[in-house]
Order: sequence, then C-alpha cells, then structure tokens
Amino acid sequence: AEAYGRAFLEDAGEARCDAITVNPYLGADSIEPLLEVCRRSGAGLFVLVRTSNPGSAMFQHHGEPPLVHLVAREVARWGEALRGECGLSSVGAVVGATHAGEIGKLRALMPFTPFLVPGYGAQGAGAAETLPSFLDGGRGALVNSSRGLLFAWRRPEHEGKPWKDATRDALDAMVGEFRALRSETRSHSEAPRCSL
Repeated sequence: AEAYGRAFLEDAGEARCDAITVNPYLGADSIEPLLEVCRRSGAGLFVLVRTSNPGSAMFQHHGEPPLVHLVAREVARWGEALRGECGLSSVGAVVGATHAGEIGKLRALMPFTPFLVPGYGAQGAGAAETLPSFLDGGRGALVNSSRGLLFAWRRPEHEGKPWKDATRDALDAMVGEFRALRSETRSHSEAPRCSL
C-alpha cells in the first residue's frame, strides 16, 4: 500500500495523481500507509463505501449494522486528521447515486468527507438523486458520468453526430440539469469556495 501511494501520489512528478480510489475491505493496514503518503504529499483518497453497481448490496449491506455503515465510520475517522481549511477532508468516499435513499444516511455518518458520486447517466441516476451527497452551498460532492459522456454518440438523441459533438452536447445537458437543480434548491447563504 505504501509503494502504491508513493508511486501514484508522491513520486510521479508531473504525472502525480491528485487522488486515487482505494478498496478498504483489506482492513486498516491497507489504508494507513496511504494516509501517511497523503499527509506528506497533500494528495487524497476516495475509499469505496457504497458502490453504484447493482450487485453491491451482496456484501455492502451484510450484517447489522450493515458493513457499509462500518466502512463509512472508518472513512470519517481516517479523514479527521486530514481536514483542510474549509473543513473537508482529503479522504473521500465513493457513494453511488443509484442508491439515493441511502446517501443521506451516509452523509450523516461522514459529514466532512467529500463524496465521489458515480451512477449518474448511464446507470440511471439523475441530478436529483445526487442531491443528498452535497453539503450546504453545493459543496462536498463530485458527480461522475463516464459512459454517459464517453458513449453519448451511441444514444438515439445524438444519432449521426460526430462523437465530439455528441459528448459536448451530453456534457452541456448534464451541466444544465445540475444548474437547474441548484437554482431550485439554492440556499440564501452561499458557502465560500475553498480547496481541500
């Protein structure tokens, strides 16, 4: 784990990653060396907590409390010492938008954790499903759309368009959906923008 952390987050020069996604299911000894690299380098982690794939409940919802809640509590604990000026940690959580009913509970367990939110677009979630991921002022979450953008040219509404145009149009539609949602839900007091 330490070698992976150094390779991707510290020693790669200009090719260094800002953050990597990691699997916590090997236990703390697979995460703690990465946390040390993050302390030294200022980089971050996104820990798998509640993935967006349909079969994720098989293990993530096992037990009482569910395994996903145990992992969420550990992510919050791991990230406590790596909180930045704006209060958010450099230890984030992958939390799928395809499980919208659970996002609010996970946000409550991880109030200072940035969320990486897959599941938007091709997996069926829309902007409204991602809403519980965000903190006040629209902070704290990064919504991902991979296939929805990469393969937009395959969708009927983009038939005949060059792939670049289809991708641009799909991205514009995504941004428009989030802007519309934000204007509907915007609070009167905007939180200041800050970096992690």
